[in-house]
This record gives sequence, C-alpha cells and structure tokens, in this order.
Amino acid sequence: MCRGGRSMTLFFTGRLGNSTESSLLLECDSTVKDAILKHLKVYKIRRKVCIAPCPELAIWALLPVDKNSSSGKPEVTANKDNIVLERDPRTELMGWRLIVSHEVNPKDIIASAQVGDAEEYHRHRYKIGLPEGVSDLPPGVALPLESNLVYMNGISFSKGCYIGQELTARTHHTGVVRKRLMPVCLSTPVDGLKEGVALQTNSGKPAGKYRAGKGELGLSLIRLAHAKEPLALKASGDDNTVTLQASMPEWWPKEAK
Repeated sequence: MCRGGRSMTLFFTGRLGNSTESSLLLECDSTVKDAILKHLKVYKIRRKVCIAPCPELAIWALLPVDKNSSSGKPEVTANKDNIVLERDPRTELMGWRLIVSHEVNPKDIIASAQVGDAEEYHRHRYKIGLPEGVSDLPPGVALPLESNLVYMNGISFSKGCYIGQELTARTHHTGVVRKRLMPVCLSTPVDGLKEGVALQTNSGKPAGKYRAGKGELGLSLIRLAHAKEPLALKASGDDNTVTLQASMPEWWPKEAK
C-alpha cells in the first residue's frame, strides 16, 4: 500500500480454506494494524463491507533448512481445511507462510517442522536482504523501487491507476534508481542503532543510511555507486567507527546485479 508514491505498509493477501469467495484476508505489521483499519474504512464508502481484525489466527513462517529444501511444499498431515499454506511470494529463500488457528502448533500438522523464534526469522531476513514491517520500510519514507518491492512481486505495472502509480512507473521505466535497500554485515554487533544513521566511504563521501537490523546483520539504503566499497558508520553515543560491507542479494534478478 502506497501514499504519494511512498510505502505505507507491506500486505500479504489470501483466503482461509473454508472461507467464502467474498472474503479476503490481509496480513500486515501488527504495530500499524489500527492505522491500517482506519485507512481502509475511509474507502469503504457506502459498500456493505466488514473490515475487522482476526485475533484468533496466527501466522508462521516455514523457512527452508537449506537452498535445496526450499522448493518442495511441506506435507500437511492434519487440519487441511482450516489453514492457508502458500509459498512466500517474495522469494523462494523465505520458504512458505502458514496461517492457522492461534491454538494450533505447526509441529502438530507438519511433521517436518521445528519451532524456532522471531529472532531467527528476522536474522534470516536480514541475512538475505529482505525487508518487512515498519522498521525496514518506514511509512511515508520508503520508496517502493528503492526498497526492491518490484523484485518481491510487490508492484504491478499493469493493474491500472493507484495512488503513487505515476511516480513509481515513470522511475521504473526510465531505469534510474540510484539507491537500493541492501543487506549489510557490520564488523561488530551493534544494538539500538537508530534508523537514518549516515554511512560513509573511506574517503568520507556520503554512501547512504542505515535502516534496521539484528546484531551484526541489517539493511541499509545504499548509493549504488558505493555499494561495493567498504563503508562505515558511527553508533549513537559512541565515538568508535563500525565498518560494514553491503552485498547483492542472490534473489535479485541477474540484470540488477
């Protein structure tokens, strides 16, 4: 969802196995749930549409153990009619997304599942350079093309007009994207880095801004002209300089590399 050409939030859409064709399930960052509900209701006009949260549902990410295990769909042994199990549309490296009742444990319906925690999930995302949520994609700040949403099946150039469509389409077709959100590896783990910390090259040239991360892994908006150079930042309240290196995600199309 965009406003004025900038991202508001990242949505996943789907339907539960036993739902009617007139219902649609939207998944978004829980921290902006109330704001999104309010925004959607503005466009309901006089239509008989019910927009409401679903606290009874839980979302699980089924991450691949390795690259070779990301292709096959996990075998569901129970509850087949009351789940959503679809490949993550962003990249095969993110595996599958499972939506079930809040009381259901994935291990009870997928024999091969091993339950991890949110920390593992986010570190996996940052390692492969995939943004998600308001920390990585600040509402009203992140531009869709700079955030690589076109590589994540997140932008349509054929669905017709939408808010911000003209700016996004024009930039895409001219091919001029000078900055991109890229995975970075810091020389030492740094916690509490604020969004927007400036990055510099060894010669002191501005190279981009840090966005978000976990420990030594993170995402930064990098000027492509300096993407292959060693970069550095200064942690807030610390005079020590932390070096970092950006990398090109393997799930990007070849022409982008």
